[in-house]
Amino acid sequence: MSFVLAIDQGTTSSRAIVFRSDISIAAVAQQEFPQHFPASGWVEHEPEDIWTSTVMTCRDALEKAGLTAKDIAAIGITNQRETTVVWDRATGQAVHRAIVWQDRRTADICARLKAEGHEPEVSAKTGLIIDPYFSGTKVAWILDHVPGARERAERGELMFGTVDCYLLWRLTGGKVHATDATNASRTLLFNIHTGQWDDALLKLLRVPRSMLPEVKDSSAEFGTTTPDLFGGPIKVAGIAGDQQAATIGQACFTPGMMKSTYGTGCFALLNTGATPVKSNNKLLTTIAYQLDGVRTYALEGSIFVAGSAVQWLRDGLGIIKHAAETGPLADKSDSMQSVYLVPAFVGLGAPYWNPRVRGALFGLTRNTGPAELAHATLESVCYQTYDLWAAMRADWPDASAATIVLRVDGGMTASDWTMQRLADLLDAPVDRPMIQETTALGAAYLAGLNAGVYPEPEKFADNWRLEHRFRPAMSAATRERKLAGWARAVKGVLASDEGE
Repeated sequence: MSFVLAIDQGTTSSRAIVFRSDISIAAVAQQEFPQHFPASGWVEHEPEDIWTSTVMTCRDALEKAGLTAKDIAAIGITNQRETTVVWDRATGQAVHRAIVWQDRRTADICARLKAEGHEPEVSAKTGLIIDPYFSGTKVAWILDHVPGARERAERGELMFGTVDCYLLWRLTGGKVHATDATNASRTLLFNIHTGQWDDALLKLLRVPRSMLPEVKDSSAEFGTTTPDLFGGPIKVAGIAGDQQAATIGQACFTPGMMKSTYGTGCFALLNTGATPVKSNNKLLTTIAYQLDGVRTYALEGSIFVAGSAVQWLRDGLGIIKHAAETGPLADKSDSMQSVYLVPAFVGLGAPYWNPRVRGALFGLTRNTGPAELAHATLESVCYQTYDLWAAMRADWPDASAATIVLRVDGGMTASDWTMQRLADLLDAPVDRPMIQETTALGAAYLAGLNAGVYPEPEKFADNWRLEHRFRPAMSAATRERKLAGWARAVKGVLASDEGE
């Protein structure tokens, strides 16, 4: 039993990856599932689609690897974090589609809570800001808008969970209702200092305590799958939200280490060790992982648009056919032009947190064409990362440029042009690892640690391998000029906020 099965349940697809004991990959399976957009700013998933795609990919991966359930030491789960499911305790039937992390329908609830002055208390306990992004207001919305849901919840008939929790409940045949500390820390209902659900927050958001799962370590005995699913029982022994799992997969176990994942959006986490660092720059304080009852904290910055800006070039403007064309196209751009894209297609995330503003292009000339737009799009991801980097260094005095190690992963890191520009603008080295499947690897590691397949964090970190280090090569004068231009562009976008 030297294999570990990682479930990577993402926003647009479910994946299963079988890892060997040396962390090499034995098999991968992936399946996309439908997205539902019932109203402007609303994003939903059918929980049954999440479940069936997860089971199918696990079966496919085992078949591809030529393995059976008895070969798998443990399953690890990583998931889209704030996506919210409410289901019936007796039947397992969801009472509403899952409300996805991107969904903005609770903006009015959040605005009211802020206006009533609740944000300081919420932030002090949770490390989060009051925003539709997090799960708590999504649960409240479901209870208020599904007929009879609130009464059923009060009677103890309904359960709430993030996607990991919902999958665990289904995998164990309804025997286990649990989550881990990283996912709990994204709900607006969990005190990250005490490691407990908080009664005052539950009362504020009107969420009955009986709905909530048990919170465990990220590496723990979570239960066993029913034998019918995979031809035999397999224990579930690791759970972490996707960005925390990537932090673990990148072996960022030492304070000062930072990872940045470039997918649909971009998420950067900086390990701050045993101390939760309060942000003065609108970053989030979150739990990076919890092992043996000990919480390790991180500062997190979320950028809503990264890879989706490249999709916009492809699908919206039609100037590329494949994402891989963007770097070579950007390389042909006119160096005399300074075109800036602020990709606030769904508002701006950290460190601005303004959901109302929209994207804009600055510095256009008659000569601006596809190459300049590709250049501006890739650069926008680097500039947004710089904003997070600068905010983290300001929030955490220990974080000088000399001590922060930036490790990158996700689809966009395949672009050498983008990673080189990132190193140039940060004026710091950027490390790309050999294994790009860092999110799934983090989940596999947590499960394998519990099952005895993988060693303690310090030894596991020795397995991390560098594929390429991008070193800064831009002059200080050019860097300062470009960053000043970006700052002006963001200021222009923020000034356009009309408070829709």
